[in-house]
Amino acid sequence: MHYKNNKKLKTLGPQAAHLVTTLYEQNRPMFRLKQVQKILQMDEVSSRSFVRKLVDRGIATRLKPGFFVLVPFELGKECEYIGNPFVVAREILDGKGYYLSHGTAMEIHGMVTQPQLVVYVTTLKPRRPVNALGTEFRFIHSQKKFFFGINDHWVTKEEKVRVSNLERTAIDGFKQPEYCGGLTEIAKGVWIRQQDINVSRLTEYAVKMGMGAVIRRLGYILELYKIGTPEDWESLRSYLTETYVRLDPLLPSEGKYLRKWRLQLNVSPEELLSVVRT
Repeated sequence: MHYKNNKKLKTLGPQAAHLVTTLYEQNRPMFRLKQVQKILQMDEVSSRSFVRKLVDRGIATRLKPGFFVLVPFELGKECEYIGNPFVVAREILDGKGYYLSHGTAMEIHGMVTQPQLVVYVTTLKPRRPVNALGTEFRFIHSQKKFFFGINDHWVTKEEKVRVSNLERTAIDGFKQPEYCGGLTEIAKGVWIRQQDINVSRLTEYAVKMGMGAVIRRLGYILELYKIGTPEDWESLRSYLTETYVRLDPLLPSEGKYLRKWRLQLNVSPEELLSVVRT
């Protein structure tokens, strides 16, 4: 092992070097105070002040009280894997009351062509964003009644996380396109995975969310891309009220009004069709 020869380790001092080396050898870049106490055989108070110094020196980052992650530095080839950001997200939330959603779920489901730079997590409790491992974790607060359409996803052989299923990911995107790169991105994602999407489940989820904007956007996109049947589109139309909403809530109020779906088309159908032809 070439941990011992690493220049940065030499500057850490023996205890810190021992801690960092041991955590990497155990493949546990995310660690809690209890592990520090065990590895360094310190009491809680000493280990707390020891880790505080590591954080001050930029060797570790505090994810939440008592929970930290080592800041990666080049330790050689076999140590480059320093923790999956999806697992970090789960650990920040103690594995409870969360699911990976929006742009992150789109990436997991192969609905995007570009890698995502932010990890989006829907949570039961409001949380401030966290920066760790060079990644931004953003938390979207949701009520318990909207926690449905969620599956386990294995990120490694040993580690699994909670993620919205394909249909729920699309619905979250139509509800909050700002966390997916805009309406055009979510529309393109639905197009990419259309062979695998269950349209009746999509419809059921849209109705369960009880949001007119979601029903309008979903119905319009399904009809435009000819995904599902005319009966599917009509069943969504039966829920419409007279109110109009913007197709993409992130863009200005412009473009013509489409009575059939009570939408203001501030993204043109030509543009939406052109993104799936490329």
